[in-house]
Amino acid sequence: MRHTLNLWRHELGEVPESVWQRTELDVLILADNGLAALAPGIGRLQRLKTLDLGHNALTSVPEEIGRLAELRECLYLHDNQLSRIPESLGNLTRLRYLNIGENLLTNLPETLCGMSGLVELRAQHNRLNSLPDAIGRLTRLRELWLRGNRIARLPSSVAELHELRHLDLRENSLADVPEPLAGLPRLRQIDLRGNHISRLPDWLGLMPSLEKLDLRWNEVDPCLPLLGELEGRGCVVLA
Repeated sequence: MRHTLNLWRHELGEVPESVWQRTELDVLILADNGLAALAPGIGRLQRLKTLDLGHNALTSVPEEIGRLAELRECLYLHDNQLSRIPESLGNLTRLRYLNIGENLLTNLPETLCGMSGLVELRAQHNRLNSLPDAIGRLTRLRELWLRGNRIARLPSSVAELHELRHLDLRENSLADVPEPLAGLPRLRQIDLRGNHISRLPDWLGLMPSLEKLDLRWNEVDPCLPLLGELEGRGCVVLA
């Protein structure tokens, strides 16, 4: 039997202490409640599989969230005011989906790379300048969403993300197509809209699974021979 507590849009302002006594819960939804803080009591809910804290006003998340070892489905922290995320998130090794988009993050802790079960990571619309050097440890990752940050380069360990299918790098600060993508065997979609790219590396033509390369709103010369080859495969978007 699945135990769910749905308090979406209940205008709580703060979470009642009684919620932290519900240790049988599998799913807890606290989205859109104007929450500015979260009590350490969250760490008591050790059976949770899904936790939704999106669309609030949280400026921090207690380290006790790292005690939720059964959290394996989804953790929503998007659309808050977070300038950092707790290092204890790295303890959530079973979690498959993490959304930390629409916050004020300038970096991600290296411990995040311990979340070995992640299949999808969404960190769009933050203030990220880079990714953790150890991000290649997320070997199950299939989707990585980084739109609307300030990223100018990807760490070399991205080359180890062999399960990656979808990469969204729209509206960042890239001057080149990141070289660590060259050897990714399953990468199908790369979204590079709104960067500062003017040239293309030859290895793009050798990517075996590439289905869509979106280069709109860049500075790529439309006469490049490689573009003609990619257009012939039907996998490039320029306009």
